Amino acid sequence: MRIASRPTLFNSATALTLQGCERPQYNRPMPIRTRFAFVGAGQMTEALVAGLVTSGTVAPECLSAGDPSPIRRDHLRTRYNIATFEDNRAALAGADLVCFCVEPQILDDVLRDVLPALSPHQLILSVAAGYPIARLAGIIGPSYGIVRGMPNTPSALGAGVTALSFSPGLPTADQQAAIRLFEAIGEVCVVEERLMDTVTGLSGSGPAYVFTMIEALADGGVLMGLPRQTAQLLAAQTVAGAARMVLEQGEHPGVLKDRVASPGGTTIAGLRRLEEGRLRATLIAAVEAATHRSHELGRSEHSHS
Repeated sequence: MRIASRPTLFNSATALTLQGCERPQYNRPMPIRTRFAFVGAGQMTEALVAGLVTSGTVAPECLSAGDPSPIRRDHLRTRYNIATFEDNRAALAGADLVCFCVEPQILDDVLRDVLPALSPHQLILSVAAGYPIARLAGIIGPSYGIVRGMPNTPSALGAGVTALSFSPGLPTADQQAAIRLFEAIGEVCVVEERLMDTVTGLSGSGPAYVFTMIEALADGGVLMGLPRQTAQLLAAQTVAGAARMVLEQGEHPGVLKDRVASPGGTTIAGLRRLEEGRLRATLIAAVEAATHRSHELGRSEHSHS
């Protein structure tokens, strides 16, 4: 697959609905993946399951999840009517796409544990931060198609964004299956894998930066006399509306900023203080630091042991 100079974007409006969950014939050249298994039943798995089920993309009986926590298993089974298992290997039975939603620090051990239950016909997907495709292939073998993904927490509301990278030579049908999975929870872009650590530092960690900014804006409102609830509503909706303008109007954020900042007005006075506080430089540094940490998580000697 040729990677364009700018990310390839996919919108959920173009997603194809998967019909039923019959097993495909694996002697077909490009089988359509119809059964999804999740290793780990945490918040990201729940976001994906919720998106798939509520959008009608996949029927609940086509989904399964494995997790050692009985609380998480019971929650997913009760709320979404999917099959859950304490044993990850049992969750993988009959699956066409296996999604590993666990922390990178434990993924090595999890992969080795489930390896006897994996089959080369299964498409393997990992959302572990910093965990490269080559390392995953080094554990499970070179015969698997592998997708590396980085979603973010707004995915739980269907408002996330996920970056995907594919192992070399991955068939188009498998690429589309992975895209379809994440379109259920928001936007999807395809990037070269060398950029995935940067994606993690920007959009993966980015919601926390934005939450901090919303909290700080609300604190400023409270300082100047607004009730807390009112200040938080104003701050959050302002951020949401501004983001929507960037996405829908297609203009550079600097152009939109200049339209708000009239000469000698209130906005330019506030912007001057932001520049004095080095807000932009600090945000850039935050993305840089998170990117470096993602790289460390995927390549630390301790996590290989």
